[in-house]
Amino acid sequence: MRKAFIDSLFQAHQATSPMPPPTMVFGWLEGLLRLLFPELSDTRYPSARTLEQHFNALNLELYNILEILEPRLPAPAKTIEDHFLDELPALRDQLLLDARAIQEGDPAAFNTAEVIRTYPGFLAIAVYRIAHVFFRQGVPLIPRILTEYAHAKTGVDIHPGASIGARFCIDHATGIVIGETVSIGSDVKIYQGVTLGALSVKKELAMTKRHPTIGDRVVIYSGATILGGQTVIGHDSVIGGNVWLTESVPPFSRIYYDALTIQKTGNHPPSST
Repeated sequence: MRKAFIDSLFQAHQATSPMPPPTMVFGWLEGLLRLLFPELSDTRYPSARTLEQHFNALNLELYNILEILEPRLPAPAKTIEDHFLDELPALRDQLLLDARAIQEGDPAAFNTAEVIRTYPGFLAIAVYRIAHVFFRQGVPLIPRILTEYAHAKTGVDIHPGASIGARFCIDHATGIVIGETVSIGSDVKIYQGVTLGALSVKKELAMTKRHPTIGDRVVIYSGATILGGQTVIGHDSVIGGNVWLTESVPPFSRIYYDALTIQKTGNHPPSST
């Protein structure tokens, strides 16, 4: 029986397509973030040529990662690498706007350097935006490896397929969930513990719009849950903490959770005399 089990494991290993080790992807990601943002780097390059050499080495790492997936890629690895590199300047500009939005939205943040170096919300957004570039190209596996790295580091779970607009602000980070078909507008601010999820998790709905749409300049406070592909939060709305929403609200709405507070007092049995 043990021999049969070993043989079945061997066949399973033989039948599994090669996959890049997560550590390989994580190493490339960390190197890229340190290159894009000096605030994350402990290296000071003596010349532009030295930085260029590091940049080229990271590009080779990316190519090697993609090459492992070559049979399953929608285009040659070199084509996907080149497309990603073409996107990098705009990607960095977008992330700097995100960092500024976090700094402006948090009274405790002194400057964007502090946000980039220390804020988990910025790390989660940065990794999401990198993963989203690969997701749009149809690259398998890599986008999820990247976002699960951020999930483990920050407690923020953003599906790489989500659509998120400019100047996105995540405050405090931990416990945020943003599903695959979520659409978020510009200048949106989300606090910890927010879920933007699906109303139903049936597998047959996988290719449909399952998650909510959040308009521009919406603020969603901690613990709020917004579910459903038909749920639209109108622009300039405020969704209060612990709100549960499965229906759309118009622009400029203010939605708050009205808790009923019940105070109980102990009843002492009457004393006998």
